[in-house]
Amino acid sequence: MLQISDLETRYGKIKALQEVYIHVESQEVVATLGANGAGKSTLLNTISGVLKPSRGSIKFLGKEISKRRPHEIVRMGLVHIEEGQGVFTRMTVLENLEMGAYLEPDAEIIRKRIGDTLSRFPALEARSKKFAATLSGGERQLLAIGRALMVKPRLLMMDEPSMGLAPMLVKEIFNIVQELNKDGLTLLLVEQNVRKTLQVANRGYVLELGRVVVEGRGQDLLGDPRVQATYLGGR
Repeated sequence: MLQISDLETRYGKIKALQEVYIHVESQEVVATLGANGAGKSTLLNTISGVLKPSRGSIKFLGKEISKRRPHEIVRMGLVHIEEGQGVFTRMTVLENLEMGAYLEPDAEIIRKRIGDTLSRFPALEARSKKFAATLSGGERQLLAIGRALMVKPRLLMMDEPSMGLAPMLVKEIFNIVQELNKDGLTLLLVEQNVRKTLQVANRGYVLELGRVVVEGRGQDLLGDPRVQATYLGGR
């Protein structure tokens, strides 16, 4: 579904990504791990068209997208939930979901998608007429996910979806990831919570200073001494 080859992205003269090779198969959950500054968010921003690579290829569903604009990439079915629970705080929950469906011209389809999304996230249904500014951090993250689902994505990229959330909410977010994947959605995750991420991921890549240094199946990476020593406290 997604094929990245020899990718390089720069901030001025600084190479934030270099010689990156990553692939994501249909209906996989793939994790991208690494310390702060490793290039994880840069990778997602480059895939989604927010940043332009200085070299390399990004193919989605067999089509080159490295020179496409973000809205064109979304239209193809590749959706990016950025870090920070970004929602339209001066709009209601319902209006946020409607914004997610801006590509869909059929009002009846939009109503059905809103109904499906609110059924999936009862906490949002109870607050559908409230401004997003009044939501908790966990509710905002649910809203960000719900708005992305309104596009009916083929591949959903999530950047730090559990950041800043209480442990129970973190568990809920990872349960949602698994549920979405069981429903047939392909996901590419960037996460600091390495243990939980690798428990739900089919495969993973570890980035250091913009390069992939380790890759493998999720369960294999959990047992990898390098991953354990660096990200799991040696356990």
